[in-house]
Amino acid sequence: MVSANVSYQNAAKDVEVLTGIYIDHSTQQRLVHRQEFVLPTTEQTVEELSVDGGKVRLRTPQGQECLWRDYKGVRLHGYCTGAFFQDNVTLLNWVNQQILAPVLTCLGDGHDGIWNIINGIATPQQRREVLDWFHLVENLYKVGGSYQRLAIVKTHLWRGHIDAAIEAFADWSTPQVENLLNYLTKHRHRLHNYQYLQQQQVCSIGSGAVESAVKQIDRRVKISGAQWKMENVSQVLAHRCAYLNGTLAS
Repeated sequence: MVSANVSYQNAAKDVEVLTGIYIDHSTQQRLVHRQEFVLPTTEQTVEELSVDGGKVRLRTPQGQECLWRDYKGVRLHGYCTGAFFQDNVTLLNWVNQQILAPVLTCLGDGHDGIWNIINGIATPQQRREVLDWFHLVENLYKVGGSYQRLAIVKTHLWRGHIDAAIEAFADWSTPQVENLLNYLTKHRHRLHNYQYLQQQQVCSIGSGAVESAVKQIDRRVKISGAQWKMENVSQVLAHRCAYLNGTLAS
C-alpha cells in the first residue's frame, strides 16, 4: 500500500520505519508487479460518469529526450476510478459491464479523444452527453473583446439558447470567434440548459470528479523525476487506482 502513494525508494524507508524491516526499492517494485489489481464492479446503478486524460513520462535511453504519453481516466461518480494506458478496449469493457442507468450522463471536455471513448459507452439512446460547463466558459473567454458581449453570450449558453449565443457574434468575425462558433457547432448536441440541469439537480454539469481523480493519479505517476517503462505503466496505474478506490488489502 505504501508504494501506491510514494516512490519505491521512499516506500522502502517508510516500511522500515513502520515495521523495522527493510525491503529495498527493487523488491517493492517486484511485489507490485506480481499483484493483480482488479477494478471493482459496482453493485448499484451508475447514473453519471466522466472521462479525462492524463500524461505519463516514459523512460528513454540516456541522452534522448523524454517521451510523454496519454492515459485515460474514468470516474464512475460516487463509486470508483479506473485508469488505462493505451487500452481503450479494456476501459470500455470495464465500464459497460457495470449496471448503467437507462439515462446515463456522460461528461467530458471538448477533446475528440474523450468523446471517441464515450461513444463506445452504453448506447446512443442511453447516453446524455454533457459538455463540461467550465470548459465551455473557458473557451468562450478565449474570444476576448467586449466583456459585456461575453457576459450576454454566457447567459445564453447557461440557459441553453445556442442560436442566440451564435447570433451574438453575427457582426464580429475574428479567428477566435470562428474557433468558438466551430466549437459550439461541433458540440451542439452536448450543450444543454445548464441552468435547468443544476436547479433541478438532474445531473452534474462539470467533469471535475474525473479531473480530480486524474490529479490524484498524477500525484504518484508524476513524482519528481519519475520515468516509467512502457510495459509497466498499466500496472502502476492499476496499483494507484486500487489505492484510491480503497481496494488494497494492505
